[in-house]
Formats: sequence, structure tokens, C-alpha cells
Amino acid sequence: MLGVVALLLLLLMVVGVGVGPLSLSPSQVLRSLGVGLGLSDSAAGVSPAQAAVVWETRLPRVLLAAMVGACLAIAGAALQGLFGNSLADAGVIGVTSGASLGAICAIVLGLHFFGEWTVPAAAFLAGMATTSLIYVLAKPGRKGGTVQILLVGIAVTAMTGSINGFFTYISSTTELEAITFWSMGSLNRASWESLAAGVPFFATGAILLLLLAKPLDVLALGERQAQHVGLNVARTRILLVVATSLVVGAAVALAGSIGFVGLVVPHIVRLAVGPLHRWLLPISALGGALMIVAADIGARTLNPPSEIPIGLFTGAVGGPFFLWLLSRKRTEMRS
Repeated sequence: MLGVVALLLLLLMVVGVGVGPLSLSPSQVLRSLGVGLGLSDSAAGVSPAQAAVVWETRLPRVLLAAMVGACLAIAGAALQGLFGNSLADAGVIGVTSGASLGAICAIVLGLHFFGEWTVPAAAFLAGMATTSLIYVLAKPGRKGGTVQILLVGIAVTAMTGSINGFFTYISSTTELEAITFWSMGSLNRASWESLAAGVPFFATGAILLLLLAKPLDVLALGERQAQHVGLNVARTRILLVVATSLVVGAAVALAGSIGFVGLVVPHIVRLAVGPLHRWLLPISALGGALMIVAADIGARTLNPPSEIPIGLFTGAVGGPFFLWLLSRKRTEMRS
């Protein structure tokens, strides 16, 4: 399954690089990539303009789409393990809105304490604070946890939405455009510079989550049982909060608010390969990357030359899926 999803992702990324106003065949894309990587001296049938489009515009965007999708999906899988709830997702429970608030604050207030890293850092700090608050208030593992986590998510989203509304009210025209970008989600600002700013956050968070795969399996037994088998539950929870905040903060800082990826993808992967996190986490990351790359292709091609916000695609898929999950949960509780 891991190999199949990885192969599908690579094929779709090649298609994504070739799709656009200047259409390129897969062979032209591969030849352009070969020249840019120094694997060949010339690319027959590829003009300098086409090679420039591949390397300066399309490739950074496709790579950013894959990274954002991987961030959201692996964070969703980890949050579901942390909360012990298949309905947990960075967007549903309010983590995404909290991270968005941090990014918007950095934009509107003109913060530059970390240079070009300021917006991702602000999104990370706000995401970590939001995740910690939700964990404390939701009290995972207790009776009524599903309802509790949804109510907490609604409250957190409402509060952060009010603050975002205030910043929207006081923002300038330029800042208002940036806030609109965060609220709907978009990849149209992709560049090699933005990738370089986000990769350290993504790599650190993703590696930490993969190292926590076995502790996540132990947490599934319940916190008391996990402590009995020797797991440091408090330390594990802190590491999970930090790691998920890193990857969600990176995704929000680079692409804005994109919902439901962390809900849909891990659930599908869990049905396919089971609940063991050593497989669930990496396959979810690849599946999330696949979903966002596909959504980005649709966003760029369905209404040319305009671009549809990518968050609209994920919402259209994730909303009905979320309602189905709620219906399934209610049926299980009755039975």
C-alpha cells in the first residue's frame, strides 16, 4: 500500500507540473527535470520558456501542495491517536483556526522577529497553544469524549474567528488580501523560498511523529493502561502537541486554512491498513499529499484563467464525509 500510494503520488505530481495554460506532456516534464538536475545536457523538444515554467512556477507549487497535504494528513492521524477519537482533525477541532490566527496576527501587526520565518513561527506557536487548550478542555478518553471534543472545537473556532474578524476590520487593503488568502487556502504564492521556510518545520514535526508511532499505539489502550506498561504519558502528550503544531503551523503558514484533509485521509487509510501507526502515519502523509496535489490540479484547471481556492475542494469532499462519520458514530453508540 505504501509503494502504491507513493507511485500514484509521483505520477500525479508529473501530471500537475504539466497542467496549466502552457500544457506540457509527461515526457517534456521529465526531460526538463532531467536537465535541471544535471542528468542530461539538453532536452530535445523542450524550449527554454517551457523549462523555466517547470522549474520556476510549476515544480515549487506541486512540491508545496504535496508537503501541505502530508502535513495535514499526518497531523490528523496523530491527533486522532492523541485524543482517541476518529473525529479529531486539525480543522474540525479548531487547531487550524488557531494556527491561522497566529499567522494573521503576524501579518497585520507587522511582526518580523524571525525574519521570513516569522509567519510560520507565529502559526506554530498559536497552533501549539490551541492544541494544548483543546486537550485540557476536551478531556480525551472519558465518557462523552466525542461530543466534548466537537463542542470545544466549535467554541475555539468561534473565538478565533471573532479575533480574525477584528483583524480583518482594522487591516489595510493589502493585508485584507492576505487574510482572504488564509481563510480560503491557496497555493498561488508557492516559491522555492516558501518551500525552504516550511521544510524545516515539516521535516522536524513529521520525523518526531513517526518516532512516536509506537507510543501512539500504546496510548490506544487508554492512559492508565499505557502508564502501567511503562509509557511516560505526560511526556508523550507534550511531544505530540509540539509535533502536530509544527506540521499544522507549517501547512497553515504556507497555504492558509485547508480543512478536512486530516479527517478524510487517515480514516480511509485506517480502513485499508489497520490502526498500527507505523503504517498509518506514513501512508496518511502520502495520501494527504496525493489529495492536495489532485485538488490543486482541479483548482487550476476547472475555471481558467481564474484559480478556485483549494479549500473549497477539500470542504466539498470533507463535509459530507464528516456527516457520514457522525452518522456512523451515532449508530455505533446505539448498538
